[in-house]
This record gives sequence, C-alpha cells and structure tokens, in this order.
Amino acid sequence: MNFDFSDDQKMLQEQVRRFLADKCPPSTVRRVLEGGETHADEVWRGLVEMGLTGAAIPEEYGGLGLGALELCVVAEELGRACAPVPFSSSVYLCAEAIRRAGSEAQKRKYLPLLASGALIGTLAVSEGPTAASPRTVRARFAGGALSGTKLPVPDGEAAGLAVVLANTGGEGERALSLALVELAGKGVARERVETIDPARKHARIAFDGAPAELLGAEGEGWKLLQEVYDGAAVLFAFEQIGGSEAALAMARDYALQRYAFGRQIGSYQAIKHKLADVYVKKELARSNAYYGAMMLADGGADLPIAAAASRIAATDAYDFAAAECIQTHGGIGFTWEADTQFHYRRSRVLALAIGGPGAWKEKLVRRLEQQNAA
Repeated sequence: MNFDFSDDQKMLQEQVRRFLADKCPPSTVRRVLEGGETHADEVWRGLVEMGLTGAAIPEEYGGLGLGALELCVVAEELGRACAPVPFSSSVYLCAEAIRRAGSEAQKRKYLPLLASGALIGTLAVSEGPTAASPRTVRARFAGGALSGTKLPVPDGEAAGLAVVLANTGGEGERALSLALVELAGKGVARERVETIDPARKHARIAFDGAPAELLGAEGEGWKLLQEVYDGAAVLFAFEQIGGSEAALAMARDYALQRYAFGRQIGSYQAIKHKLADVYVKKELARSNAYYGAMMLADGGADLPIAAAASRIAATDAYDFAAAECIQTHGGIGFTWEADTQFHYRRSRVLALAIGGPGAWKEKLVRRLEQQNAA
C-alpha cells in the first residue's frame, strides 16, 4: 500500500513552496503581525491566481475538482510559511460546508465566488472561551433572521460570507442548524479581537436580525459541523506538520551557526536529543496525517478515527517543535526581533482552531468505543 503522494501532487507542492518562499518570506508574516491589515493580500491573490482556492471545489462550480490530497500538499506548505492568509477559513471550512450541505442554488451562487477568491468565507461557531456544544450555543435563527454573537471568528474581518452554527429550537444536537449569512448585509457588526497570533486576525461578529438562510436540513447543524471538522482536522494536521518541519529546520540551522565554549551548540547532546525528539514527533504526526488523507480522499469509514488521531498527533508535534525551537535559540529566541515567535503563535492558534486537544482526545476515545461496540 502506497501512502505517498503522486508525482503530480509533489510537483504541485513544489510549485506552492517556491511561490511562498518568494512571496511570503518571514518579513511578510511580520508585516501582517505588526500591522493593521487583515491578511497579506498579495499572497492571497497569488494563491487565487494559481487556482488553489478552488482546488477541491467541483469543476461545475468553478473549481479545479482536484480533491483532498491536493489540498493536503497545499496545506503543508502554507503551514511551513506561516502564511497570513484566510485559506483555511474560506477553503477548509466555509466552502466545504457549502459543498457538503448546500442546495444546488446555494452551491451555484457561492462556490464559484469562493473558488475565484472574489469572496472570502469563514465558519462562526464559538461564542466565547467555552467550547461550543448543543448546550452553549445561544445564537438563534428563526424566520430568516439571525441574532447572537460569535467570538472569536477566524478571518472574520476579511470574510464576506459566514457559515454560522445557530439554535433553531428543539432538544440536544437537534436544536442546532447551520445558517449562511452575507456579512456585508444589514444587522451585522464586526470588531477585531486580540489573539496570540495577530498574523491570523480574528473578530467578534454580532448579528442583530441579520438576513440568513438555512444551510442543510434544520436540526442537522451539529452533525454537519462534525463532518466538516473531520475533513478540516486532516488539513490542519498537514499545516501543523509543515510548521513543525520549518521550526525544526530553524532550530537546526541556528544550532549549526551558534558557538558556545568554542563548539557549535549543535554538537552538544542536549541539543541533539532535543531536535531528535522534535523529529520523532513530527514523523509520527506525518504517519497519522497520511492515513487521514487517504481516508479523506477515499471517503473511508475510518475517517472519524483517522481525523482525530491526525489532529492529536499534529497538534502535539507542532506545539513541541515551536517551543523547542525557541529553547534552542536561547535568550534571543524570546525577543520580539526573533522569527521563532511566528511558529509558536501559529501553533497555539491552530491547536484551538476547530477544538482543543482535549476535545479531540475525547472524540477519539468515543469513536474507538463505538467502533469496538459495533
């Protein structure tokens, strides 16, 4: 069984890597992190021109129809570069939710716009620091109007369209539905919120009777959200693996350049062991992510378990790699001028993007129990 990518997919990966190396150097990440812009527009436009925003969108809706594996190789390179663009919000989450659950009219209206980059999408689920659940969602959708507040919403300022998890009445999971809201319409107010990674801007979005339409069947919102999250978990895992590799390379290069007591610090066992541990975690995460990618591409029955395992391993690997990169740099690694902060900040944001490690561990245990019971 071959778990590797095809030659065409590797060629795509190399093209994306070269583009990001040229157009998204660390100076671009720092510019967005320190400045007021919502994202690096020149990087976003370049990804759009390459057709990557429509990579997994079917051709009949304006996309390339390439599939999940192509998105995986793109995600890895975006993670490697810490790219300050709304790719995950618009492509992994919003477009995928519409592709899965949208009516034919909704697909024809929104997917071509998302594929062309003319519209940026996002997914609004959380309503504060507490993880969203059927018991905590207070946003309400009724009679074509949405009211409530979502916080934090990734890329909420840049987005023109949001898929929102809202309460439509009922009990438990059946009380929740997904709604589509055009954010430029009336009844929508947005405000930037500070997070640990200003290179990926987040917002508070308040809805006050905002016009909205149901996405998918009423009462199916929670189920649809979990399906979208499973696919996104694999893609985020590849982003985290790319970030882990970049953090490891940064630490290795510094260890070969920095001298202490007349020797490269990379010659000391403490540094060797540190970097070896990062490598092991990264490769373990890659193994899980490759299996998750195969399940995602083939629609395999093991996707829920593979997605959870990918998410857990990749989050652990990136967190560890980013922290050890700073430690390898020593005192300078903690300064504002050091680029080590980019991966640490991104690792923390990605770890919480679609639910924290604890939530995914619970999902993995529950899904394994269900599988064993069956």
